[in-house]
Amino acid sequence: MNILDILKSWPLYVLPHHFISRLVFRLTRIQCPTFVPSAIRLFSDVFKVNLEEATNPDPASYKTFNEFFTRPLKPGLRPLAEGENVLASPVDGCISQMGKIEEGRIFQAKGHYYSALELLGGDEKCAAPFMNGQFATIYLSPRDYHRIHMPLAGTLTEQVYVPGRLFSVAGHTARTIPRLFARNERVVAMFDTAYGKLAMVLVGAINVAAIETVWDGLVTPPQGWGVKRQVFPDVSLAKGAEMGRFNMGSTVILLLENPQTAWANGLGADVPLQLGQALADLQA
Repeated sequence: MNILDILKSWPLYVLPHHFISRLVFRLTRIQCPTFVPSAIRLFSDVFKVNLEEATNPDPASYKTFNEFFTRPLKPGLRPLAEGENVLASPVDGCISQMGKIEEGRIFQAKGHYYSALELLGGDEKCAAPFMNGQFATIYLSPRDYHRIHMPLAGTLTEQVYVPGRLFSVAGHTARTIPRLFARNERVVAMFDTAYGKLAMVLVGAINVAAIETVWDGLVTPPQGWGVKRQVFPDVSLAKGAEMGRFNMGSTVILLLENPQTAWANGLGADVPLQLGQALADLQA
């Protein structure tokens, strides 16, 4: 932990996270033919967004900034790793950490761990399959594609909304704020797959003004202060199918029950990923 990380992170404790994020929610949905294209061009220049990858690269074609931010990509641009047992990256992003879950403990950064139990909302039955499984934490920057896809084919068993703060999830906060991902607001999607249980944890962050799933629409905002568990019958998604999306950058955490996970060569902290890229081979 260095002093610069501390100076950048600790002021976040006193900020009104939810107020700022709800304000961003409203601003990014304003329809203004003059303002919106200019904001998109400025944002694209600052964060080096490749507009040519978008189905519609013209900034003037988007009614709101949020419509641009959740833009689809051109078909075929992100090939899906072949093989039913091959875990594919669910997003464009960068690996924060990955590896084995040690008796329910998940590595966040040097000196920091959090538990699968608290990450998944405090339900021991929900967390039990992952106590000695595998995990991958993937950070999405503002420039990235923000739709989230299935890394494996799966059947939804439960959706869990967990309230919390909205700290930034950038590298400096992961290195300095204890239990960061277990403290932030998040939406957990639990799946049964041919290779064991899979949890996809969509972690909110400051300026992440909304988290959506394809079966429930907008999950947050508003929500309340308690953990909310829901079952949606007959939701089965193919590998590569869209399952949700973020508004502004955030983090996806994959938890795998399957301990027989052979991670692809060359993967590790700070390695960039593209949607559909092979992450691991799984054994049934």
